[in-house]
Order: sequence, then C-alpha cells, then structure tokens
Amino acid sequence: MRMKFNILILIFLSLCLGAQSQVPTKTLTADEEQKIWGTDSLGNKMADKAINENLNMLVSDKLDSLVNTWYIKNAFSYNKAEFDSLPEELKSYLPDTLYTSRLQSIDSFLPLPYNETVRNFIGLYTIRKRELTNYMLGLSKYYFPIFEEALERYQLPLELKYLPIIESALNPKIVSRAGASGLWQFMIGTGKLYGLEINSYIDERNDPIKSSDAAARYLRDLYSIYGDWHMVIAAYNCGPGNINKAVRRSGGKQSYWDIYYSLPRETRGYIPVFIAASYVMNYAKEHHLVAAEPKFKTVTDTIEVHNYLNFEQLAAVMNISVDELRQLNPQYRRNVVPARPDKPYILKLPADAISAFIDNQAQIFAYNRDKYFPNNMLVPLKGRYRGAKGVSAEGMREITHVVKSGEKLGSIANKYRVSLAELKEWNDLRKSTLHIGQRLTLYVPGKALKSKVALLEKPKSEPQTLANASAAIQSPKTAISKVESGGDAADSGEYIIYTVQSGDSLFTIAKKFPGISDADLRAFNNIRNVKGLYPGQQLKIPKRA
Repeated sequence: MRMKFNILILIFLSLCLGAQSQVPTKTLTADEEQKIWGTDSLGNKMADKAINENLNMLVSDKLDSLVNTWYIKNAFSYNKAEFDSLPEELKSYLPDTLYTSRLQSIDSFLPLPYNETVRNFIGLYTIRKRELTNYMLGLSKYYFPIFEEALERYQLPLELKYLPIIESALNPKIVSRAGASGLWQFMIGTGKLYGLEINSYIDERNDPIKSSDAAARYLRDLYSIYGDWHMVIAAYNCGPGNINKAVRRSGGKQSYWDIYYSLPRETRGYIPVFIAASYVMNYAKEHHLVAAEPKFKTVTDTIEVHNYLNFEQLAAVMNISVDELRQLNPQYRRNVVPARPDKPYILKLPADAISAFIDNQAQIFAYNRDKYFPNNMLVPLKGRYRGAKGVSAEGMREITHVVKSGEKLGSIANKYRVSLAELKEWNDLRKSTLHIGQRLTLYVPGKALKSKVALLEKPKSEPQTLANASAAIQSPKTAISKVESGGDAADSGEYIIYTVQSGDSLFTIAKKFPGISDADLRAFNNIRNVKGLYPGQQLKIPKRA
C-alpha cells in the first residue's frame, strides 16, 4: 500500500495533473479526425515517413526475436509456403475504406482511428511479417488469459492485453536496448516500485503473472492521472516525464492528438501500432492468419519450492528439458530457484508433472546436491557477476580458452565438460558465432586443474540416474558405517559427510557423533533454519567426532 502511495505521489509531482475517478469512453471530435487523416494548421503530415521507418525496424526486431526462442524452435509447427497459396488480394494492402469500417466495427473501449501509419503496421503484421504473426497468435492463447485476469482484477479495459504485442512480441525474455525486460518491458526502477523482485538470481519482470499484475496497477495509476487511454498508452511507452513535457510545450492540452508533435518520435507511432495490433488480433481469420499451435503442453500448474533447486536437478530426475523449464519459469535468471524455508518461490511445471515432482522431490533435491549447492549454500555468481578474479565457488577455478580455427561453442563445451548454456552464460553470449582469437571464460572443478592436460584426461563420470539418487538416501546405520569406514560418504580434510535420512533432525544427528552438539552442526554447515533439513542433504561433521 505504501509503495502504491509513493508511486502515485511521484507521478503527481511530476505531472501536476488532476485525477479522475471514472473510466469513460472517448469519442473523437471532427477536428481530431481531420488531424488524423490529414494535416494540422502548420501543415505537419500525421503519417511521418521517418517515424514509420524507425518503428518498422523496432517492431520487426521484436517480432524477429521470436525466431530463436525455445517456443518457436522446438514447439511450433507452421507451413512456410502458406503465403504462396493466399488469394492475391491478401498479398497486398486492402482498400482504406475496408480497414476503416473494420476498425469501427470492433467493440473496443479505446478509440481505434485509422491513418497511414496504422495502415503501414497492419501491412507489417498481415503481409510482411505474417509468419511471425502466426506464431504470435499461437502464443496469445497461452498469455492472453494471464493478461485478461490481471486487467479484470483492476477493472481495466481488456483491450490493453494487446500492449505486450507491441512491447515484446510476446517474448518473455526479450531485453530492449534501454534495458527494459519481459513481456511488459519494465525498466528496473519501475519494476521495483511496483513490487517486482529483481536481483542476480531472479527477475520478476520476466514472470508473466507477476509482471502482468504490476503492469495492470501501473496502467490504473496512469489513468487516475490522465483520464484518457491514448495518453495512458503513450505514457506507458515513453514515461510520464516525457508526457509532462509534451503537455507543457502544447500549452497544457490534455489530448494525445493535441500533444502529438511534442512527443518523442517513437511515441508518436505507438498508438497507431497499438491500433494495428488490435486490428490483426480481431481480423486474423479474414487475412488467413492461422495460429501456429504449440506442441508443448500449455496446461500448467504451480508448486511451492522451499529449498534451493537447480533446473538440472529437476531435468535429470523428471526427464523435463532445462530449456522447457526456463521457458515456463523465465523469472529465474540462472536456472536456479533460490528458495529457502522462510522464503519459498513458485515453480511452474506441466500439470501432469506435478504429482511426479511431489513423489520424487527427495531424489530431486538430493541429486548432485554438493555439486550445485556446496554446503547447502548458493555458490557465488559466475561469469560477469563473479567477485574475486579466478574464483567462482568453493572447489571451482576460472580458466581462459582462446578460440582456434574451426572451433565451435558446442565442441568447446564438450572439451571442458561443461554445458553449452553455462558457457554462453559465463561469457554473456547471445549468439553462437565465434571468431578466431576470442577469449572465453570457463569454470571447472579446481581439484582437476593441476594442469589443463589433467583436466582433459579426467574420465567423465557417469550421469546419476533416479535409481542412483534414490540409493543415496540410505538408512542411518548405513550412512554412519560408510562415514566411519571411509566409504562413498567419506571426505578428506577436517570433516566427514553424513547424509540426512527421513525423520532426522540436527539433535538426533548430533547424538550419533559424540562430542558434537546440534549448535556445532548449525555453525559448521551454516544452517539458519533447523526445520529446513531434507532427506539426501549432506552435512559436514567435524572429524573430532
């Protein structure tokens, strides 16, 4: 509540405008219609060619961003030869009178006027980029219910669900040149003001549900100031500060079309792009646009996670790809759910996988636990987020690889036995193109780094299966005997390893090791919540025991 109050105060101080309590529809005057169709008193043409060209590039780039996403590469089917079979009249622009009548027939809470710029973007969606529009139509079936639920919650026009089409082309991981991210393209400052968590592990700007709720609250607050939906949409694009300047430059006028020429160039075309997006979503069938149906399961459910979890642990045990987990949970920046007993997080999975997760969660959390979370802790960040030079985590070392002729990312990843995703993340690579002499940073186990040759000659360990993970959850007697005899659970150095069993507590574990108290276990393993133990967790026991 306090956050909402603060943002409202900030916007009010910035704009010095009065709020309106109702949400009326707006009818364009004859003068506004004339301005849209023709020129103003100074002879300024509304359909500015330079604006069209610049916005064409920006909107096209956002549409093109879909091509390399997991959704499109692995999940959608579409016939690329479809354009050749179109009726000839649909391969070019339709008459202006037809576009106008169709827009007027849409039952929209927001006015949908028509001009040359609107025509240009209708052509972009229905002719020049129609294949990508089909993909976007397919994704809309997954995302629009989320948007509509958030908008309905705050009693906003449901037509605002078309905003993410312009902002992100429904790509939840897209990042703009200015640093805005997610379906609704929040900047970090605005996202945090509306309660979105943003840190090195999580970015809720990319969370479809939470970002949609934040966007709806932001739009509601903007409307309480402007009372005009075209002004609200423009403010969403360029920020209320720029709207404030445009209002002052136009002598205090409050209409979008009255302040049109005082707005930033991109924002001048933003309303026409919104109108074009509204058109194509309502008249896709008339243009023979067909939603590219996703092959992946769009019926999902959520489960609360109470401990650190790496997507690779879940993928290994549940047979769900890491890429699919990333697309279902785009808010987790490093394939890690940074959950704790006192701060759980939500994980989204295919609905038919929820029961399997519940049944196998002990094995999932135990899988290679010490690899992903040494001492049951989040490891220091790697790559561009790393701290001290040369060190990324306990037992890990940083090395540099110089790219040679003929090498590819995949072959380099295989050479050092790291995943392709890790290699790209460590080096902030968005494409797979390399050039000779390029230097790549990698992180590998430090014990294997006595020399680079030793690293490469080290045999690759066999992947742990569900059965292996289950076997790791031994009976207390077996676990202790292995520790004492120096078996699989033993470790070198100043401690031995104990694997937590079902029903264990710090108190019962301490009783098995004379001279060790539960307080010692908490301190030695950096345990903050004594109720956070789980079967399969490995604890360090001081050898003095």
